[in-house]
Amino acid sequence: MNVKDAARDAAYANRDTTVALSHRIHAHPELAWQEHRACGWVGEALADAGYRVEAGVAGLDTALVATYGDGDLVVGVCAEYDALPEIGHACGHNVISGAALTAAHALRPVADDLGLTVKIFGTPAEESGGGKVYLLERGAFAGVHAAMMVHPSPHEKVEHTSLAIADLDVTFTGRTAHAAMAPELGINAGDAVTVAQVAIGLLRQHIKPGERVHGIVTRGGEAPNVVPGEAAMSYYVRSKTLDDLRELQARVERCCEGAATATGCGLEFSTPSRAYSHFRNDPDLAARYRANAEAAGRVFAELTPEQREAAGSTDMANVSLALPAIHPMLGIECGGSVNHTPEFAAWCARPDADRAVVEGGLAMAWTVADVAADAAVRARLVAA
Repeated sequence: MNVKDAARDAAYANRDTTVALSHRIHAHPELAWQEHRACGWVGEALADAGYRVEAGVAGLDTALVATYGDGDLVVGVCAEYDALPEIGHACGHNVISGAALTAAHALRPVADDLGLTVKIFGTPAEESGGGKVYLLERGAFAGVHAAMMVHPSPHEKVEHTSLAIADLDVTFTGRTAHAAMAPELGINAGDAVTVAQVAIGLLRQHIKPGERVHGIVTRGGEAPNVVPGEAAMSYYVRSKTLDDLRELQARVERCCEGAATATGCGLEFSTPSRAYSHFRNDPDLAARYRANAEAAGRVFAELTPEQREAAGSTDMANVSLALPAIHPMLGIECGGSVNHTPEFAAWCARPDADRAVVEGGLAMAWTVADVAADAAVRARLVAA
């Protein structure tokens, strides 16, 4: 039996286990940095699969690294498991964890033959927080030669498009007063939010194609008859590169500074998440993944220009700037919905998503097998 047949047999032999993990995480959504149950379940499943599991890596309570083999080519597969507020697993991170476990099962019986060390990374706080950025900075990816993960989406896609993103919290501080009896004594922080949002709205007509600025008001006041003494916004700023992101973020901050000046409010910025970078797709990994995904049963339909250019943001992009990486999208049946909606969340625990758990994980395992067997690609990765 060749290595790909062995990997396939292991993936399908453990299908019930990997799908059950996906469903279990889906049924118990946990927000960024709070994924204690999901991290524990992933770690238990990997230990049961024969991996050496280290929990709490890089000082992060809900991060883990599971290792199998001792070959000279070290390949990482990333699992994510954080959910979104109110709408749960509307980005399908349960499918990502299930696919990573599938890859772990598929690679275990062939790792020694291929000269591999396989590392499965449990990575918290992708939706907000930047778990992978912390893992990178604190050395968890040191010695890893290539990394990959898959992600559910309305469309199958190999090369991931990711915008660099900054997470910006803005707080305006004014002075409360009775809104009817003595409004002249107040400094209206809610007005500062209004002025800032108008300024940002006007800025949008002058930003570069593909850039995005969007946010919400997180505090606007306590009562209509009280001049708001404090108001706050949470905004995301996205651009095509980190350099462009820094420029755009500065422009957004100036909008807020102008609002503070106009209203007489104090102003404070904070960044609750690390900045995410743009994505660099490794061409060798991407080409082999597509061939293997098709062999595993995935279908790559022709995408419209809008579908090709559609982009979110991910901290896996930061990994891609540090080492060769890919982040293919798994197209699942989703009834016309898109990520980050309650409708998409529901589809992420249905049969087509379950199929993606197995086929996506197997495609990754076969991709690892191909690059391990290709002397030129292997040499490039190990030397990088």
